[in-house]
Amino acid sequence: METPSFKEDHISQIPALQMLVNLGYTYLSPAEADRQRGGKTTNVLLEDVLRKQLKEINSIRVSATKTSIFTDENIERGILALKNLPMNEGYIAASEKAYNLLTLGQALEQSVDGDKKSFTLQYIDWKNINNNVFHVSEEFSVMRSTSKEHYRPDLVLFVNGIPLCIIELTT
Repeated sequence: METPSFKEDHISQIPALQMLVNLGYTYLSPAEADRQRGGKTTNVLLEDVLRKQLKEINSIRVSATKTSIFTDENIERGILALKNLPMNEGYIAASEKAYNLLTLGQALEQSVDGDKKSFTLQYIDWKNINNNVFHVSEEFSVMRSTSKEHYRPDLVLFVNGIPLCIIELTT
């Protein structure tokens, strides 16, 4: 595990990072978080983490005794649904869509044993919290959608590679 930055101007982050790591969050350095999102500050998802978790926490119940898995194509469709939030319709509409995806999941069609049906892909395992992974990163730079400026919150908390909480600290 990498260790957090101990730069003087980041000193207020240390107690918060220590507490979050003690609570079970895995620390990601800014460089690792950047690598996880393909080096693109327009991308806020840790896609490798998300892809792995979507495969791990989801299965399709075919019958009382048989389950199947989502295809790689449907996993990618699920990721795309999170990436393509309707920002052009405003933040309220985009937030509502994100909330619905995270709480209700994404319905996806898939053929199982020659029978095409709709199945729900969940982004977070709400029934067994221990099936999810939690990360924290500092100085997570994100390009604003309305300009070429960057926003750099002190800490960002992720669940299954999805940023769910931004923390700004004061000294």
